[in-house]
Amino acid sequence: MKDPSQDPHALEGAPENSLEVAIGRQVREYRTKLGMTVADLGRQAKLSHGMLSKIENGVTSPSLSTLQALSRALNVPVTAFFRKFEEQRDATFVKAGEGLLIERRGTRAGHQYQLLGHTIGKSLVVEPYLVTLTEESDVFPLFQHAGLEFIYLLEGEVAYRHSNKLYPMKPGDSLYFDADAPHGPEELIKLPIRLLSVIVYSRAGDN
Repeated sequence: MKDPSQDPHALEGAPENSLEVAIGRQVREYRTKLGMTVADLGRQAKLSHGMLSKIENGVTSPSLSTLQALSRALNVPVTAFFRKFEEQRDATFVKAGEGLLIERRGTRAGHQYQLLGHTIGKSLVVEPYLVTLTEESDVFPLFQHAGLEFIYLLEGEVAYRHSNKLYPMKPGDSLYFDADAPHGPEELIKLPIRLLSVIVYSRAGDN
């Protein structure tokens, strides 16, 4: 029977929030950065090849004394092994039609914005919106804000302006641009219009 500690795929299917898996990945990462083999690290930390393999594959929970031995051998603090585990992993799931309605500058012109996700505690902010324009919507004086924007037209037809250029868009067309230049829908050709808008900017910026 194959020893799972020797299996390079042993981590497949392991839960991402497993402390043992997170520690194992960090040990392997620091070891490979130093160009050390498992045998090299085992000698330095006075651990058997089998035990070290089990630690790196996340199938055993190392004791504090073992972590201290590894930290000395790798020349990193013990806390370094816990960094990946402590990192926050965010996910936002939004069912169809349940995006959070958001007030933006175009709202008063009848543009409906549904926020489909948000970023927590990251320096880079990503804001995906489902934007809907109907018979009650009007064109809007051009937007300008920090960052980059990606637009993908899902339904309808629109002539979309960016800076001094006008782009006629049909379903399946996309536009990616610097958002600090004036931009916005200039002609609503075929309603209703539904488009996906993804805005990316630094948290230090102002959108």
